[in-house]
Amino acid sequence: MGTETEHHHHHKPVSEIEERVKKLEALLVEKKLVDPRTLDQLVDTYEHRVGPKNGASVVAKAWVDENYRDRLLADANAAIAELGYGGRQGEHMVCVENTPTVHNMVVCTLCSCYPWPVLGLPPAWYKASSYRARAVSEPRSVLEEFGVNLDQQVEIRVWDSTAEIRYLVLPMRPDNTEHLDESALAELVSRDSMIGVATVAATV
Repeated sequence: MGTETEHHHHHKPVSEIEERVKKLEALLVEKKLVDPRTLDQLVDTYEHRVGPKNGASVVAKAWVDENYRDRLLADANAAIAELGYGGRQGEHMVCVENTPTVHNMVVCTLCSCYPWPVLGLPPAWYKASSYRARAVSEPRSVLEEFGVNLDQQVEIRVWDSTAEIRYLVLPMRPDNTEHLDESALAELVSRDSMIGVATVAATV
């Protein structure tokens, strides 16, 4: 687990994976099984139109608009759709809110169910068997490995994402951000904070 988390931060395994993907892509194109333009469109979709920026917009909106926050917690699908996000792997969304006394984190214990429309594709560590097992059995230790050190009094709730329900964590808004507008707040929100393995901090 620690090694996989470390890989995520230092990007050590990326080159090997990218090399394999490029070879597979070249083979599929050569055999005319896929259209390069279709591949480019898919990449563009997940890099620019689907992904963590969408989720960050949802979080920032909830931070500045209490009515929207209430709608998000009551019916995440409808609230997320208000901002124009939705689609495959995001059909059944639930939003859970971090508070000073409760910290939420998300895992998929069976495979890698994940809300693509608001978070993009799942990171490698999220799919790793070690994270999937340990997030349930020892969540506090896992969070510490990600750099999240919580007081013992803080309750940790682990949500198991499935094909039927996918979760989005609404992290706490950091202090001293009253001067920031919605767009600037969205820039503070990371993918990991919406999975629950990171917190949001104001930039200095």
